[in-house]
Amino acid sequence: MSAEREFVPLNLALLTISDTRTAADDKSGATLKRLVDEAGHRVSEQTIVRDDVYQIRAVISRWIADPDIQAVVTTGGTGITGRDGTPEAVAPLLDKIIDGFGETFRMLSYDLIGTSTMQSRAVAGVANGTFVFCLPGSTGACKDGWTKLISHQLDYRTRPCNLVELMPRLLER
Repeated sequence: MSAEREFVPLNLALLTISDTRTAADDKSGATLKRLVDEAGHRVSEQTIVRDDVYQIRAVISRWIADPDIQAVVTTGGTGITGRDGTPEAVAPLLDKIIDGFGETFRMLSYDLIGTSTMQSRAVAGVANGTFVFCLPGSTGACKDGWTKLISHQLDYRTRPCNLVELMPRLLER
């Protein structure tokens, strides 16, 4: 018989990547904030940056250097247009890529949007012991990415395994 695990609230930072969104009309960022709050986690910081590789890296670098932030979730910039640069901005910061995140996200999205899912470059990884998840910019993608993937893996109660239980070992050498 296994004992029920207690929920472990984490500190998350949320980043919207957009050339057009403001705090007043950032529906994807607002959706993520609401979902994170409802899950029982804390949003330590939330901001918006232009789809610029260096601005994205600057914000995420600051967050992954902060020992009080356990996970970063971004929305936007994962498509294939000329201005979409989130994967290129984030990948050099990652110590390890979590390939299964992007693969699973696209698999789940296929049931909803069909072959259009191949345009998504959703990616995740670990940087300096901090989980980083990069979602597309639509509210639907944020909702699906959080409710179907991220929320389960950032919940210590998820069995048989979850990312929270790996946190003490992420900085092993």
